[in-house]
Amino acid sequence: MKILAIEVGQFGDYYNSRYKQCETYGADLFLLSGVAESDHWHTDKLFIANSLNIEDLINLAIETHQIHHFDGVITFAENSVIATAMIAQRLELPTISTDASIKSRNKLYMREAHAANHAPHPTFKLVNSMEDAIEAVRQIGYPVILKPTLGSASQFVYKISSIEELTSAFDTASSGIHSMSQFTNEAIIKDLGPNALMIESYLNGKEYLVEAYIWDGQTVIGSVVDRVTLEGNSFEDDVHHAPTSLTMEQLSELAQAVHVGAVAQGLDRSIMHAEIRYHNDKPYIVEIAARAGGGGLDFMARISSGYCPIRAMLDISIGRKPAYEQYQRTGTDTFALCLISEAGVVENIEVPDEVRNDPAVFMLKLIVKKGSVVKRPPYGNDILGFIGVAGKSYAESEEKAISYSKKITVRLSK
Repeated sequence: MKILAIEVGQFGDYYNSRYKQCETYGADLFLLSGVAESDHWHTDKLFIANSLNIEDLINLAIETHQIHHFDGVITFAENSVIATAMIAQRLELPTISTDASIKSRNKLYMREAHAANHAPHPTFKLVNSMEDAIEAVRQIGYPVILKPTLGSASQFVYKISSIEELTSAFDTASSGIHSMSQFTNEAIIKDLGPNALMIESYLNGKEYLVEAYIWDGQTVIGSVVDRVTLEGNSFEDDVHHAPTSLTMEQLSELAQAVHVGAVAQGLDRSIMHAEIRYHNDKPYIVEIAARAGGGGLDFMARISSGYCPIRAMLDISIGRKPAYEQYQRTGTDTFALCLISEAGVVENIEVPDEVRNDPAVFMLKLIVKKGSVVKRPPYGNDILGFIGVAGKSYAESEEKAISYSKKITVRLSK
């Protein structure tokens, strides 16, 4: 099968390992980017529009489709979800609707869809000024969440508990959202929706990351990963464990929440990455994205539950229902965490052979290199990479993953 992957704005070689996984499943993978380096992918399978305008991307896709005759269109990038849907439609290949892609990308439209269709969601309000933010907090009550409508990877997302925190975070986020990579690498589309800030009520329970798909109105939960970190005022996906600790009853409640939210967003025959947070012992939707989850979630899904979101995505892209049934545990534990440093410019990163060569390490991905600028809250949520370890128990996988993360050293300059 010939697959066209969309990466509107290049994010280094972050997605290359996933493209290679697609190849292991038999995909002849081509890559179309708006802006990218010429060595970003195989030379004869990389097409660069040198433009972020959606019509330029579509025209290049049509041109290459006439030559290569693609069977499906995919993306791993949050900021390429809308462009992918629009391109696939123009190529007359299986995809979600443009409206569903926008509701799955712009968090304001997502929340409005949830509210209109009674999907469980936090209270929310769009805020265009500090005055709006103060009024929203007055109505909702502390603590609240401040977040961008077009964000991802927890960029400029804050938990706010006082007027002082609100003032500081609002000023930082207001200026930062226009230069964050998830926005600047988005295709230029007329009806993308506002790039603005929202205030939401705080959900006080644990968070779960879900890999799933919906096909002809039925939602299948493939993997559930527990977020096990105690968080501060900024959010980042830093420490995870699978299989989930949720009971079968709780899994049923979670599945229902994901299904109602997906239907509200207009998703069908779609891959999904959902983030669910419990509040007063009930699941609420943080977001449902029309893509596979990032980081090492695909590894954790395969090892802990026998579900591969990448394979499911490829099936869906060519109009074939994935063979996976509802969630089940394999009996193998996985523990993964982000590699986090102080802010600065990367001078050097060293990974010991002990870490590189341990077969229990199922994922070791560095996403920075010498010269990379690392930003930390409140200015950004940049990380060094990811490490994941499998084991026979929670304790075994956790102990080794944390120990190995401490042995990876980075030297920074300011």
